[in-house]
Amino acid sequence: MLRLLRLVALAGGLVLSASALARDVDAASYGYPLTNPFEATIATTPPELRPELPEDDDINQSDYSLNMRPERAFTLPDNFWAVKKLRYRLARQDHPAPLIFLIAGTAAPYHSSINEYLKKLYYKAGYHVVQLSSPTSFDFMTSASRFATPGISTEDAEDMYRVMQGVRAQHPELAVTEYYLTGYSLGALDAAFVSHLDETRRSFNFKRVLLLNPPVNLYTSITNLDKMVQTEVKGVNNGTTFYEVVLGKLTRYFQQKGYIDLNDALLYDIQQSRQHLNNEQMAMLIGTSFRFSSADIAFTSDLINRRGLITPPKYPITESSSLTPFFKRALQCDFDCYMTDQVIPMWRARTDGGSLLQLINQVSLYALKDYLQQSSKIAVMHNADDVILGPGDIGFLRSTFGDRLTLYPHGGHCGNLNYRVNSDAMLEFFRG
Repeated sequence: MLRLLRLVALAGGLVLSASALARDVDAASYGYPLTNPFEATIATTPPELRPELPEDDDINQSDYSLNMRPERAFTLPDNFWAVKKLRYRLARQDHPAPLIFLIAGTAAPYHSSINEYLKKLYYKAGYHVVQLSSPTSFDFMTSASRFATPGISTEDAEDMYRVMQGVRAQHPELAVTEYYLTGYSLGALDAAFVSHLDETRRSFNFKRVLLLNPPVNLYTSITNLDKMVQTEVKGVNNGTTFYEVVLGKLTRYFQQKGYIDLNDALLYDIQQSRQHLNNEQMAMLIGTSFRFSSADIAFTSDLINRRGLITPPKYPITESSSLTPFFKRALQCDFDCYMTDQVIPMWRARTDGGSLLQLINQVSLYALKDYLQQSSKIAVMHNADDVILGPGDIGFLRSTFGDRLTLYPHGGHCGNLNYRVNSDAMLEFFRG
């Protein structure tokens, strides 16, 4: 009988877990129009299918700074003045309300486009909202990270937790009824580790935690993204760069359109035109964006720690110094290179050794499997076609979260977060 049930479940695209079945959303009833994961990742949701949200002028919000004063041997030069204090954004209600923390994705600042969208969504629903930068963003690394070498999830969570406590201490007048937590992409992984830390610290006692498109195996996700830069693209050769091909398409698109309209629906419109990008071009665009983020992380970590891998340790950095040559050098180092050259040596020095496999397990959701399996307040929303997932990742999510996993058939990586169906589901989760 058990074998028959297992076969029936597999035939329907589901896997039985120790608790309950995941909520697999049917493609026909879902209605999300982009079935290509690369296209969804880049173009996101057509404007007419997004929720109605308030304008910035209708939100009571301000930016603030925290002085976290991380102790380091190297003092940042004066041209880093803008990021010596950590900035964040707070949108406040005029009445007592729950507060929700938003953690941005890889290398993204607190005001990233997805964080801005989530802020408007939750603010309209009546929440105080705090927008936080990713621990991998250069501003967080310079102003709030103790080791400025993000990638070790427990350490990143410690830094993020200190920031959250600092934000709360800075606004004692804010009437908060309870605390919630969410993050997207790498920020979702950070949120899981922050929630786990809070179980012992009990500073916030988060009522609900939502993970949006988290990497399951961090190493698998960064490997997938790094490989996209190596995609062979037709028309790209020694004489023509990938950027020239894309720029040519954009130029022809605007010529055919008759005017230039730069807005958040631009990429969706382009993909409906004759100048649409093919799969290889979209994959390289995604991978290239990630490579720039990796370079930013590698350069900043090397400079702050004076490791000499990208910037010579004794090289004088002043306000007039050009950092371009060093950033070009950093572009040659992908995320795997950053992990190998900077993260692993620091991790081994702090833990008296350990293999790469041990590190991979410790920085991924695997490390929290028991906690995530038992904690009913944590849920995951993911996409079956997400480009950051690898073999076995969805199976892990099913067996770990059971019916607290909502799996959408399409959406790529975070491309459907601004789809009305998804936004309604997010709000419903936090409402309980």
